[in-house]
Amino acid sequence: MNQQIKVHLALFSVALIYAANYSIAKTVMPEFVKPFGLIVIRVVSAALFFGLLSRFMVKEKITGRADNIRSVLCGIAGIAVNQLFFFGGLNLTSPIHASLIMVITPVIVLLMSALLLKTPIRWLSSLGIFVAGAGAMLLIAGSGKEASGSSVIGDIYILLNAVSYGIYLVLVAPLMQKYKAITVVSRIFLVGAVIVVPFGYDQVLAADWQHLPRQVWLAIIFMVVAVTFLTYLFNAWALRFANPSLLGVYIYLQPVLAILIAVFMGQDIFTLEKGLYASLIFIGVFLVSRK
Repeated sequence: MNQQIKVHLALFSVALIYAANYSIAKTVMPEFVKPFGLIVIRVVSAALFFGLLSRFMVKEKITGRADNIRSVLCGIAGIAVNQLFFFGGLNLTSPIHASLIMVITPVIVLLMSALLLKTPIRWLSSLGIFVAGAGAMLLIAGSGKEASGSSVIGDIYILLNAVSYGIYLVLVAPLMQKYKAITVVSRIFLVGAVIVVPFGYDQVLAADWQHLPRQVWLAIIFMVVAVTFLTYLFNAWALRFANPSLLGVYIYLQPVLAILIAVFMGQDIFTLEKGLYASLIFIGVFLVSRK
């Protein structure tokens, strides 16, 4: 197997894992484990894994007051706030709505770059922001009319999750250029773990762990091992050989796979109306991402 095929397999695996997570997480919460309890399990596990990896393999530390403050802010925006809104929103809305709204992340990154870094916005990007924003707002506005388990509040939480992740991507860029990725990731997960534990500690204790069905245990293992560890390792390896445009294609593939999985598992229904709103989001993000 040549290198190019391996890169495609790694990136497709990442897209498939992320896409499946939307539906698989819904099989666990809120019936068996509440959303914030799942966050504690995932983030604390990741903090331990990446912390050990950083300590024994990299042995690098973030230095300087400015970089340490930035890493804390990254942990707040990229892990704590991001995960609390994501799982809280996914608990209230449908997998298809959540996956489509998350596509708007590049638009949020552009807006945050303009606000925080004073990056100028081109007219084509401005048009893209308007089109993608219109698609997202129409999708959210239609939540209350559906019987597929979606809600306006849940969609808004997912949108806020995208905003926090966009802020994180802008904040973390200088750290990624200065330090190794595992050093940065281990720090931000540690910060995130400290923050999310008070929110979900009671929910972890409240779960009936002795009587969880086998499929629920498998779903939790999938969220911890695949969604957190494998995606990071696959992405880190693929980024050494893949160009940005190829990564963009696989990011667009995630909601498509999420829709197919959600419909197959009976978690959601895809309608023509959703398809039209999704088209607006995709067109807007394409305009924003166009060089």
